[in-house]
Amino acid sequence: MLFIIGAAAIGYGFLILAAASGTKFFAIWFLIGAFFIWVGYMTNGNHWRAVPLAVRIALAVLVTAAVVIVAAGTACIMTHFHDRAPDGLDEIIVLGAQVRESGPSRVLRSRLNAAAAYLAENPDTVCIVSGGQGPNEPCTEAEAMKEYLVRKGIPENQILEEDKSTTTVENLEFSSRFLNRKEDSVGIVTNNFHVFRSLKLAKKNGYRNCRGIAAGSTPLYLPNNILRECLGIVKEVVWGNF
Repeated sequence: MLFIIGAAAIGYGFLILAAASGTKFFAIWFLIGAFFIWVGYMTNGNHWRAVPLAVRIALAVLVTAAVVIVAAGTACIMTHFHDRAPDGLDEIIVLGAQVRESGPSRVLRSRLNAAAAYLAENPDTVCIVSGGQGPNEPCTEAEAMKEYLVRKGIPENQILEEDKSTTTVENLEFSSRFLNRKEDSVGIVTNNFHVFRSLKLAKKNGYRNCRGIAAGSTPLYLPNNILRECLGIVKEVVWGNF
């Protein structure tokens, strides 16, 4: 069973690699797979007796900590997985994601479609598209996002561009020049697995009245996205961003 789980994890890593997400996070699935295969080998051959007790205890503690972190992180993510915002928000901020030569990635299109649906019903709400240009992107994310929304029928004068940010923290910090963080009602548009962390970062950044607008995500890639988010939550806690 451990060998099967390990092989499945490695196979999933190749699937994420093939998705060309623009990051190297797929490598963690290779590490997870290798770990399960190694544990399977150690268990099947009864090699654990040769491992010092202190090492076995340390390994058990690390594995337990990892399981607890992922379980707790997933529980936090699920608390905002289906967030919907009320009508009449002053602004919404659409957080950027990968842009390809062909246009916004699937993840980003989900965010933009959710934003377009909200804006169609709330024509007085200002939309801020937020995202700079990465080294593997043909243009700024903000430019591609605005173009996509305009094609969806959103008036060009309803959309403001923030085109310098490279992280979620910067998305929220740089977008704030278009609004009043203490008084405005603001919707944060991002994928369902990313809403929890985004809202926490927004509140840390001084947003007093922010709500999540959860866009969909591809079920096949959800385990990868949730695992990445769990590690992102840990990073933000360690760096004091929450």
